[in-house]
Amino acid sequence: MSSIAFKPFTGLRRSSAVPCPNPTATLTKPVVKFHVSAAKRSPKLSNRNLRVAIIGGGPAGGSAAETLAKGGIETFLIERKLDNCKPCGGAIPLCMVGEFDLPLDIIDRRVTKMKMISPSNIAVDIGQTLKPHEYIGMVRREVLDAHLRDRAKENGANVINGLFLKMDMPKSWDEPYVLHYTEYDGKVGATGSKSTLEVDAVIGADGANSRVAKAINAGDYEYAIAFQERIKIPDDKMVYYENLAEMYVGDDVSPDFYGWVFPKCDHVAVGTGTVTHKSDIKKFQLATRNRAKDKILGGKIIRVEAHPIPEHPRPRRLSGRVALVGDAAGYVTKCSGEGIYFAAKSGRMCAEAIIEGSQNGKKMVDEGDLRKYLEKWDKTYWPTYKVLDVLQKVFYRSNPAREAFVEMCADEYVQKMTFDSYLYKTVAPGNPLDDLKLAVNTIGSLVRANALRKEMERLNV
Repeated sequence: MSSIAFKPFTGLRRSSAVPCPNPTATLTKPVVKFHVSAAKRSPKLSNRNLRVAIIGGGPAGGSAAETLAKGGIETFLIERKLDNCKPCGGAIPLCMVGEFDLPLDIIDRRVTKMKMISPSNIAVDIGQTLKPHEYIGMVRREVLDAHLRDRAKENGANVINGLFLKMDMPKSWDEPYVLHYTEYDGKVGATGSKSTLEVDAVIGADGANSRVAKAINAGDYEYAIAFQERIKIPDDKMVYYENLAEMYVGDDVSPDFYGWVFPKCDHVAVGTGTVTHKSDIKKFQLATRNRAKDKILGGKIIRVEAHPIPEHPRPRRLSGRVALVGDAAGYVTKCSGEGIYFAAKSGRMCAEAIIEGSQNGKKMVDEGDLRKYLEKWDKTYWPTYKVLDVLQKVFYRSNPAREAFVEMCADEYVQKMTFDSYLYKTVAPGNPLDDLKLAVNTIGSLVRANALRKEMERLNV
């Protein structure tokens, strides 16, 4: 069994089990500097830099690893499936392209038009308020995730193809976490080899079924099942989806979420999700395909994917020098189900807190340093999660309420506020008069929806 360990822990350089990077190349890489606020009791590290392991190589893990490596931290990223194709709609906001310096060639489609389709198949066109340069990016997760991991590696992170198994907790504040994992290096067959790694801190970016979360007793959360099929459709039908995405709402496609048809490079992703009726997910998927059948007629299913999606943050996201980010922490919004941007952002914010607290890897960190990430995250994004939670509870509870929701989406002011907030991840300032009109229209839509619901219940008696 191989291991990467300190002998003793304090004061020794990394084990020879991991090849050292070229020292000349390391000197040429820019080092990210942050305002220093290391904990008073955190000692200076002798003859080595802080060592941090990231478990999981999705957007959260890749972004965390790149930021840490740039900031002077000795970084290890452990990911089991380097070609993983997570079932994900793949939509990213425009701000993510610039904020994370994403190359345009990894974006399959630039969506500038959307159709919101009600339970009665009334379609509302959305996107009329977009400026010429604005769009929603559509990516394949296997492409985006690989790009972020490769960039982390280029900046000095050690990317390990391995399956994380468990970790031994330190008995004192300055002892290491000992990670146990199976490493797959292509030389020992499919079974891999048992390995260990000693690190100062751990970032859990290993998704909804996070083993890191279990190791720190982070608690459970409610989750949705997302089911998606990638469908290769004829070229003439693909033209329709060139820059268009569709969202379907209704009890037939999901009792508490929505169905989607999102365009990719040479196919469409058709999917749905649910929290309350997980056993019926295939029935909802069939209904989603049926709602879009004329537009995907002649298509061939080329991949089927399913995955859990968290519905709210875990009760605990931090313990000692272990922090959770992305889906492992529960950072997926209700109503829209968005998670890619928030995963990448949380990974970066957590890494920045570690860099700042360790003085660019020169000092040990403690829980107080990592807690700054949570405080900043909650202050910045808690209102967004709360608003979308309320919207889902109000508008996804019945078909009449969904009809009202689609009716509201036809309003130009609603579209402008929605897209501005989504594309740039800021709360868009509104016009007081337009806000008042929106409130009146919303109440009117809900009143009509409630009247329709009562009439439907009377007819069903």
